[in-house]
Amino acid sequence: MTTLDEHFILSNGVRIPKIGFGTWQIGEGEDGARAVLAALDAGYRHIDTARGYGNEATVARAIVDSGIPRDEIFVTTKLPAEYKSAAEAHASFQQSMAALEMDYVDLYLIHAPWPWQDMGADCTAGNAEVWAALEEIHSAGWARAIGVSNFEVAHIESLLESATLTPQVNQIKCFVGTTQRDLISYCQSKGILVEGFSPLATGSLLDDADVRVIADRYGKSVAQLCIRYVLQSGVLPLPKTTTPARMRENADVDFDIIAADMAFLDGLIDIATEHHGPMSS
Repeated sequence: MTTLDEHFILSNGVRIPKIGFGTWQIGEGEDGARAVLAALDAGYRHIDTARGYGNEATVARAIVDSGIPRDEIFVTTKLPAEYKSAAEAHASFQQSMAALEMDYVDLYLIHAPWPWQDMGADCTAGNAEVWAALEEIHSAGWARAIGVSNFEVAHIESLLESATLTPQVNQIKCFVGTTQRDLISYCQSKGILVEGFSPLATGSLLDDADVRVIADRYGKSVAQLCIRYVLQSGVLPLPKTTTPARMRENADVDFDIIAADMAFLDGLIDIATEHHGPMSS
């Protein structure tokens, strides 16, 4: 059994593969479908997309072309960040289902607590309204699990004031040098699984000398070390690449980082300073 065959268990009992294939910046069309199909061929069974990525139909095409039964693939998509009303949430979900050509998704997320063009805005009321819509989608069986993305502690606390369900997932940026440890600890205390997008800081970590020294010690690539680091932090990594060889490499993380090296990596900060702001994955 490899890491690709292992699962986390969400708070509602749903099994989610421990590594997902991220599709942010993988476009619509033939090239995008080829990349997703290659990931499925490499053994990935967890595909993360979003309506905002513009590639839901491409993901659907790759899944059909793979010949893999739908119930063997965990599919995540997201409500666009700018939608903050129940009517918009329901309409957008139906549009996602049409693009994906599916009867359900495995995980549906609010993409961000505020519109991308107005980051930091107070959307407390809108988030509460949208979350109620997601609870209805979940209750109807159209989403096996629901959650949020890019939410900080204050956003989650506000949501819980009126929520019936606690989010099962919070998808955030997480990589060596930017772990958001307090947020991760908070989520874990609430039974919220944290997913980490851009575990390689969109490539910025690959040339870091300190990280490379530790990777060399294990006979692994920097990418493999960084993905394993995220996993050992109790976070589900979502690496993205369009290169089949790297897809296989990113999944070959069946090794353990010793406590001293984890502590050293925990202590590294500001490696990829350009990524310290919110990211749109």
